[in-house]
Amino acid sequence: MTKDGGKQDKKAQQYGVTPQSVDFNDWYNEVVKKADLADNSPVAGAMVVRPYGSTLWENIQRWLDDKFKATGHESLIFPTLIPMGFITKEADHVEGFAPELFTVNKIGTEVLSEPYVMRPTSETIIGHMWSGWLNSYRDLPFLHYQWGSVFRAELRTKAFLRTSEFFWHEGHTAHADETEARGEVRQMLDIYHEFCRDVLALPVVRGEKTASERFAGAVATYSIEGMMRDGKALQSGTSHYLGQNFSKAFDVKFQTREQREEFAHTTSWAISSRIIGAIIMTHGDDFGLIMPPRIAPIQVVVIPVGRKDNFDQMVAEGEKLAAELRAQGLKVKVDKRDGVTNGFKYNDWELKGVPVRIELGPRDLESGVVVVKNRNGDDKETLPRAEAVGGMTARLDGIHDWLLNRATSFMLENTVTVDTYEEFKAAIEAGKWVRAFHCGDPESERQIKEDTKATARNVPLDDAEFFNEAEQGVCVHTGRPAAYGKRVIFGRQY
Repeated sequence: MTKDGGKQDKKAQQYGVTPQSVDFNDWYNEVVKKADLADNSPVAGAMVVRPYGSTLWENIQRWLDDKFKATGHESLIFPTLIPMGFITKEADHVEGFAPELFTVNKIGTEVLSEPYVMRPTSETIIGHMWSGWLNSYRDLPFLHYQWGSVFRAELRTKAFLRTSEFFWHEGHTAHADETEARGEVRQMLDIYHEFCRDVLALPVVRGEKTASERFAGAVATYSIEGMMRDGKALQSGTSHYLGQNFSKAFDVKFQTREQREEFAHTTSWAISSRIIGAIIMTHGDDFGLIMPPRIAPIQVVVIPVGRKDNFDQMVAEGEKLAAELRAQGLKVKVDKRDGVTNGFKYNDWELKGVPVRIELGPRDLESGVVVVKNRNGDDKETLPRAEAVGGMTARLDGIHDWLLNRATSFMLENTVTVDTYEEFKAAIEAGKWVRAFHCGDPESERQIKEDTKATARNVPLDDAEFFNEAEQGVCVHTGRPAAYGKRVIFGRQY
């Protein structure tokens, strides 16, 4: 073991989290709990999101909600309960969701003649309401979304990633024609890409899902896929073109300019609370979280350093420093805890991933300096107070760029191009993403998954940021001609 490696192992032990290299799953579960993001609940498969995690989710909601409204979408609120008959109206939809449904058969002592299901997604009930709201082409487009919980039975749960109840927004829109609807699908996919790259510092691949990976009832599904630091893929957002499938099932039709009656073309799209899992697993290290600065609940923590006889004075000075930083629009916390060591505080805030820590002691105050440490670095800097305050926004932007560059390099270094099935299997077993030609046969995808536990993540779009090269070849599994004019990304998934 190297000298640095030994130092890191010792430091990780002080934090009380299992290093990623020892057991990534244990590391994740410990960080979620010890960083106060979420805890287990008495409801099987569900989590309690604690204030630190809830504030992070609120920040995510705020950015996305502003973007939705800026693009003309309006929010609404639908019931959590959906009549079972609605779910069964669209054949692919019911087949896709039947194993995951929570069913309500009784209210009080009354047994229901028709059960309700707890909302797994809302295409059906929204379609039902749209059928009463839509009359003419003049009413379109409908641009709607809602925030809320959804419920899907999960055998193996993991906080934020797979829970029986999770949180999201779901967008639903209706359009007069296919071109406009597909434009909506792409617009929302690009918004998700922008959010991940520019706010969360997450590199993601935009692409279309293969037929066997589509949303139940969709004509086309598009996704953004991110690589976690264990090499697994996480589907981080989806946007679906639903064609007229749900419109026909729920009679969502309108009169055209030419006085014809037509069914609307609909879409749906979503990012869920699993994006918090992506933040943790893309940016974390052996010592805990590293929060992307632009979404962090706390961007700067100020730690007053003093003795018992001057601690209150240093807290007051810390509050003054925090006020200067807040005047720039930054989220700042002053750690006023008494009775715990400074070392404990430093470790605690590093575990929580706060991007920047400022230490302020009596000698620093006399000298007009502060001690600054970035969460993504080991070294401390002693800076003039005015310089530290004035340069904080640029410092946070630098941390964002560092996180994005690190994650991008990791994804590129751990994605391999293969042409044989033996190479394919070896790369997947090594925890890589694989770029390979595929014939598009769902049965072939099923066999690949059975052999390797890998699934087709997506077929990158022509203007995707990564892996978008047009190529021709033969299927890595069947030897038949490739179906997509480019390579498909395969990987094991969360």
